Amino acid sequence: MILNELIDLDILRVIWWILLGVLLTGFALTDGFDMGVGALLPFVGRNDNERRVAINTIGPVWEGNQVWFILGGGAIFAAWPPLYAVSFSGFYLAMFAVLASFILRPVGFKYRSKRDSQAWRNGWDWALFVGGAVPALIFGVAMGNVLQGVPFRFDEDLRVFYEGTFFGLLNPFALLAGVVSLMMLITHGAAWLNLKTEGAVRDRARAIGSVTALITVVAYILAGVWLAGGINGYQITLASVANGPSNPLYKDALHAGSWLSVYASRPWIAVAPVVGILGGLLTFLGLRSGREVSTLLFSKLSIIGVVSSVGLTMFPFILPSSLDPRSSLTVWDASSSQQTLFVMLVAAVIFVPIVLSYTAWVYKVLWGKVTEADVKANSESVY
Repeated sequence: MILNELIDLDILRVIWWILLGVLLTGFALTDGFDMGVGALLPFVGRNDNERRVAINTIGPVWEGNQVWFILGGGAIFAAWPPLYAVSFSGFYLAMFAVLASFILRPVGFKYRSKRDSQAWRNGWDWALFVGGAVPALIFGVAMGNVLQGVPFRFDEDLRVFYEGTFFGLLNPFALLAGVVSLMMLITHGAAWLNLKTEGAVRDRARAIGSVTALITVVAYILAGVWLAGGINGYQITLASVANGPSNPLYKDALHAGSWLSVYASRPWIAVAPVVGILGGLLTFLGLRSGREVSTLLFSKLSIIGVVSSVGLTMFPFILPSSLDPRSSLTVWDASSSQQTLFVMLVAAVIFVPIVLSYTAWVYKVLWGKVTEADVKANSESVY
């Protein structure tokens, strides 16, 4: 028996669907508070010292946090090639905007203190704001478009054709999903500053985060109601063989009904949106009362609930097609080969625990608050 045949292809596909969700959620949990702090920076810091306090809470960890984004992209490329091809080509301009915004972050961190000029530093602080707010918004907009279906199709030779435009992505439901994402990550950044800072920076972060936490919950509920009554879901009428070849055209699908109809057959997945809403409300209460560690944990819980609710609701769809539902990508017809998935799984089993262990060690070493006294004492800091 060949080693990779120890695990059936259909099981490997589900495992890698779960792992992809774990990697993307890990990115939201870690780099999410980096983006949130960046979006909060001009508002929680009224002077250079206060802004340096906020920046120094994420300066030592943001690069490590971004590893999850790279791992997620790599997993899509290797485990789900059609998904990579369609999403990265169809969302090209949106991805370009995300990458351009991400480029502003390291440049802003390195250059803001290179000149003793308030105008210079203010400019880079707003660049850090863009580097945090724009990706947070675009990721939500992308998810809103995925739920509605993306305008692509395959021909009989499996050549992909994308017929959408950048401005077509900016539809009302997608923008609402973008608001959910942006507010959720700003709240996460506020919970991080609540834990890592004190004084005026912490107080402003708590005040802003309390508002954004409530906006997140309200916008998420509104999006759910809209999804239930105003957005058609996707249904498979003739399923692909779960362990068969990766060809989306081997199935039939319809763009009809509601996404939320799956809750009748899989009621247990309702735990995800409930966790998302309860986590957001507990984050609000935590910020209002000044609790620190528990508030950050509640914020993470809310993110896990919100992100997982999308994946669980759509399963087995990964990327629906609004032009030709038959071309929609699912867990059963968009993966790499059995051997590729197995080799990747072995690598993941070895290296993901190493990444997690190192990350935990870094946060342990850097545990504690950043104060204005710290940044004044270390006036030569690159931040």
